[in-house]
Amino acid sequence: MAVAEQRTLPITFASAGKPDANTNLNLRIALTQQDMTGLEKALFDVSTPSSALYGQHLSLDQVKAFAAPSDETVSAVTQWLQESGVSDFEMSGPFNDWISINVPASKADEIFDASFEQFVHIESGERFVRTLQYSVPQDLLQHIELVHPTTAFVKTLVKRPVMSVPVPGTANITERANPAPSSCNSVVTPACLQALYGIPTTRATQSSNKLGVSGFIDQFAQTADLRTFLTNLRPDIPATTTFTVQSVDGGVNTQGRAQAGIEANLDIQYTVGVATGVPTIFVTVGDNNSDGVNGFIDIINALNAESAPPQVLTTSYGFDERDLGSALATRVCNAYMTLGARGVSILFASGDGGVSGGQSQSCTTFVPAFPGGCPFHTSVGATQGVNEVAADFSSGGFSNVFTRPSYQASAVTAYLNALGNTNSGLFNPNGRAFPDIAAQGENVEIVSGGQAGLVAGTSCSSPIFASVISLVNDRLIAAGKPVLGFLNPFLYANPQAFFDITSGSNPGCGTNGFPARAGWDPVTGLGTPNFAAILDAAGL
Repeated sequence: MAVAEQRTLPITFASAGKPDANTNLNLRIALTQQDMTGLEKALFDVSTPSSALYGQHLSLDQVKAFAAPSDETVSAVTQWLQESGVSDFEMSGPFNDWISINVPASKADEIFDASFEQFVHIESGERFVRTLQYSVPQDLLQHIELVHPTTAFVKTLVKRPVMSVPVPGTANITERANPAPSSCNSVVTPACLQALYGIPTTRATQSSNKLGVSGFIDQFAQTADLRTFLTNLRPDIPATTTFTVQSVDGGVNTQGRAQAGIEANLDIQYTVGVATGVPTIFVTVGDNNSDGVNGFIDIINALNAESAPPQVLTTSYGFDERDLGSALATRVCNAYMTLGARGVSILFASGDGGVSGGQSQSCTTFVPAFPGGCPFHTSVGATQGVNEVAADFSSGGFSNVFTRPSYQASAVTAYLNALGNTNSGLFNPNGRAFPDIAAQGENVEIVSGGQAGLVAGTSCSSPIFASVISLVNDRLIAAGKPVLGFLNPFLYANPQAFFDITSGSNPGCGTNGFPARAGWDPVTGLGTPNFAAILDAAGL
């Protein structure tokens, strides 16, 4: 046997002893995929504007040739399971690249040479079964990437945003010319975004163009709240404009005032209410009995298996990179690569803890958020105010798992040169840097449970930026051109398409964090969207 993964116990958890030997564990084995190096090259070929293959996104079958495990891998691992007395297993994933097994804890200890224990999250009391180390047969190391959940200590997905006191009425937003009326300093509405970023109010025309919105942790998007929101803040479009629902892992979208989810309402209202006329899908993921990472794996597996996935996906949830460990972070990140190669733009809120991670916490070195550091998605930071400065909660920094991709090398090097010795030793200067871009994230007006109120967070920014991309895609499809797909090479090749944010910072870990400055920075990325300039960069 050879150790596959090991870690020390995070200080936020305590051991609570061995589970009952008959406690059933649902484990998944991630099989090695055939040619992810080849897929990465293909992704950049179709996503880099200067490439001869730009826009020639791969089909499901083309991606499968790279991402499926070899017959040898499947055979070797299934044979080992059978020889180990595990007959209850199932191939899963879009490319049969996962094997799910259900075994008692004592059997898991035996076959993985592990010691599964109960652990409790000290602050929340949340309990689960994990191990600090596991092994697989030496000759299977080349066939097995990881087993999950084993060494990942991930708390349930980040907390929901808090809605502040309801705002009195709606602001008058027609009094002043661009960039936006001063009322947008205290209340941000779709009209503010239209003024700030030049987002059109005209309806999208292409029914094949879809915008996906991820939903987790029993956050339900309310059609009644959307109707009120549109009536108040988008009176120019029918109040009956709505969204469709797709279920993963038995996810539901329960309606009723008591069921209103602030996060889900925010994400739907700032897609349906900003990407005017773009068909929007709320992808609701059920609670998969162990941790939020399972939901992250399952939603992306479900979309990877579709012949025509939505061309844009926005997600307002995340983790801290260190909680997943490098093997799991890499596996999830590679799933974004496979979807990106298909022509899907994957956007995530960068997080709300400044340099201290997805949420504010005490720390001695900077904590990169996940998937912020994954190079195959677009990370969205936050700004505030009509004159746009960085929002102080905007997560950003440098991955400890992923190295810096070439598309951002010169922009990030320029920032690091200007930064000098500031924060030296607190972050990995060679890591993938994030966020990539930003949008408004403070004092954003939503309706939830029938009440108007204000929310803040990069979870506002991601759906806003996703809406901009969906509207650009609509025009590309209408012109007979391919959609933007994986955005980052295009974004970094066109810094002129963004409003550069040069003031503010993202404090945390007892520091001032990183300062925003001219050009890319790890608070607001390249800046906020300039719709007309993005259209121009896209050749429209």
